[in-house]
Amino acid sequence: MRLAELSDIHSGYTARGRLDPLSEGGVPALQLRDVGTNGEAPGPDFQRYDLDKLSDRYFVRGGEVVFRSRGEPNAAVAIPASLPEPVVVIVPLVIVRPDRDRVLPEYVAWAINQPDAQRRLGAEAQGTSLRMIPMAVLENLEIAVPDLPTQKRIVELDALARQEGQLLRQLAARREELVSAILGDAAKAADQKEIA
Repeated sequence: MRLAELSDIHSGYTARGRLDPLSEGGVPALQLRDVGTNGEAPGPDFQRYDLDKLSDRYFVRGGEVVFRSRGEPNAAVAIPASLPEPVVVIVPLVIVRPDRDRVLPEYVAWAINQPDAQRRLGAEAQGTSLRMIPMAVLENLEIAVPDLPTQKRIVELDALARQEGQLLRQLAARREELVSAILGDAAKAADQKEIA
């Protein structure tokens, strides 16, 4: 099913000029640098800016998906429902508001981030030095839509697989440190025997 049939999709707020962060007050903003390239959720600490009154359409409150329309990769991330306050989304990020009765935000982000979907988006990308995915291409992206319980299981299994991968990488790094320490101790012991 086309993503536009499942979601309301529109671009983030286009800032007029340079945004200067405030030390306090202002509006929290979600920018390209806040959205991870692997689909990980943005942290809770957003820079704040003095922005005039903005339309509600530019804000996320949790339960939306934000898509990186520029750069590479063009990953999507589900915005967690635990946001303490509404956050304005800045272009080139695109806001995808899924129809929650039909599709979970986490599933939409997962589906967009799948290699097949990424290939289809990449085939339609524009620009040579800075890759950009036009809004119409995202709207026309076809994704499979199983029932909600199946979507939930897919998202949960994907999260577990990511966690397993992270733990395996940590284990490999610690094993490498341990082997290096053991070999270093062996070299020192051998050196001291030669001296004696």
